[in-house]
Amino acid sequence: MRYSNIVEAKFISRPNRFIAQVEIDGQAVTVHVKNTGRCKELLLPGRTVYLEKASNPERKTPYDLIAVDTPIGIINIDSQAPNAVVKEWLEKQDYDYICPEYKYGDSRIDFYMKKGDEEFLLEVKGCTLIKDGIGYFPDAPTERGVKHLRELAEATTLGYKAMIGFVIQVDGVTEVCPNIDTHPEFGIALKEAKDAGVEVLFLQCHVEKDSLEIIN
Repeated sequence: MRYSNIVEAKFISRPNRFIAQVEIDGQAVTVHVKNTGRCKELLLPGRTVYLEKASNPERKTPYDLIAVDTPIGIINIDSQAPNAVVKEWLEKQDYDYICPEYKYGDSRIDFYMKKGDEEFLLEVKGCTLIKDGIGYFPDAPTERGVKHLRELAEATTLGYKAMIGFVIQVDGVTEVCPNIDTHPEFGIALKEAKDAGVEVLFLQCHVEKDSLEIIN
């Protein structure tokens, strides 16, 4: 996926999870943050960040903060990007049918696919927390993530091929581990899902300030 109208800025502060203060050409500007996670290890004062200009000129926040430059490279923090790049990636695979936002039980699973008589379910998670070259998920407790894992595990008993895909939103990282320090239950649910036959995909990416692409 590719962004348009990218502007470089310096990060100042994050008053709340929805907005940030950045400096553009010496002027402080309030921008929308496209990630409600903590990102506290990424959004540090003085760091270079990348903004996409909003298409609506009347919007209160004229830019979306989508990425940050870090010592390990540019990390895309747009929480909508993982599903978008996975859709592009799936369309290059040999599935007969792809349905985003598939209603399953009382939830929506990110993707349903079909290939011949085989049915697939794929839940997508974006990974932006990197420690010592390894990705970790989640960066904040996620009961929704636990619920999805348990639904995928159940789906395997009904004949689905179930998968969870971690989109690693930085170059050079090849695996993701459960962040049990932050959310032990997610680690338990991930192990139970794997034991039930849920496949874990580590979707490696190439990241630039204006693009994100799965390279697996």
